[in-house]
Amino acid sequence: METSKNEEEKTLQNKIDFAVIFSVNGANPNGDPLNGNRPRTNYDGFGEVSDVCIKRKIRNRLMEDGHSVFVQSDENRKDEYRSLRSRVEGELTKEVREDVNRFKKEACNKWLDVRAFGQVFAYSAEKNEEGVSIGIRGPVSIHSAFSKSRLEASSLQITKSVNNEDNKKDINKKTSDTMGMKHRVDHGLYVTYGAINPQLASKTWFKPEDANAIKNALEHLFDNDVSSARPEGSMEVVAVFWWQHNVKHGQYSSAVVHRSLSVDPKDGITDPKKIENYSIKLKSLAGLEPGIFNPNSVVIQRI
Repeated sequence: METSKNEEEKTLQNKIDFAVIFSVNGANPNGDPLNGNRPRTNYDGFGEVSDVCIKRKIRNRLMEDGHSVFVQSDENRKDEYRSLRSRVEGELTKEVREDVNRFKKEACNKWLDVRAFGQVFAYSAEKNEEGVSIGIRGPVSIHSAFSKSRLEASSLQITKSVNNEDNKKDINKKTSDTMGMKHRVDHGLYVTYGAINPQLASKTWFKPEDANAIKNALEHLFDNDVSSARPEGSMEVVAVFWWQHNVKHGQYSSAVVHRSLSVDPKDGITDPKKIENYSIKLKSLAGLEPGIFNPNSVVIQRI
C-alpha cells in the first residue's frame, strides 16, 4: 500500500541530524555478556554503548510519555503480551496480518518505535498456516556511543548475606552463589550521533510530532533508568544537538554535520575525571543552526 500524496505531505519533510553527549560516573552503562558483564569497550580501550541499548532507553521514555511501543522489555511491559508474536496477533486482526501492505501500515500507525526504527516481523508457521516475514525500514538511525577517553573499568567483588539455597554439605557455610562481581566506569563522557531520513519517513508515516517525541526522549534518556548497575544520578545527559535542515535531502551530509561537533579532553589532560576536563566545540555551518539542550549550561565553544 503506497503512501498517498496527502499522507506523504503530513510526514516529516526535512532531514534531521542529532548528537547526544552523556556522562557516566560510577555506573555500568552497557555490560558486555561475552566479557563477564564488564562495561563494553572497543579494541582501543574506549567505552562503548550499543545502539540497541540506546534504542531500548528511547523506547522506555516513549512508553512513559504515553506512546504505543512494539518492542517492550519483559520487566517493563504495558500490556499482557509476553512475546512480540503474541503482541502482533493480539493487536492486529488475522485479515490485516494476511495482507502485507495493510500489515505494514497498521503496524506503523499503531507503534511509534516501528515507524521510527523499523522492524523485522519474522515468525514461524503454526500448523498449516504460512509463516510471517515482513521487513520495515525506519527513518531514525542511531550510532553506538563511544567515550572520548580510554576507560579503565573498576571491579568489585560482592557477597550476599544469605544463601540462595541450603548448603547440603554444611548448613553453616555459604554456597558459591553468594559470591559475585560488579563492574563500573568511574568516569566517562560518551557521544552518540543519529539522523532522521525524510524519504524513509514517508514510507512509515513518520510525522514531525514523532520526531519531537524522539527528541524529548533523547533529552530525558536516563530518567527512571535506575538499576543496581546504574544508581540514580550516575548517568546524565550533558547536551543534545538537533540540526533541522530546510530541505528534504539535507543542506549538508550527516558526516559533515556530525563532524561539526568535537568533544575531546582538554590539552594536557590525559585522564579526565569530570565534565570540566573536556573541550566541547561546535563549528558553525552556514544556514544550519542547531537547537541545543544544555541543562547544566556546560561551556560549548563556537568556532
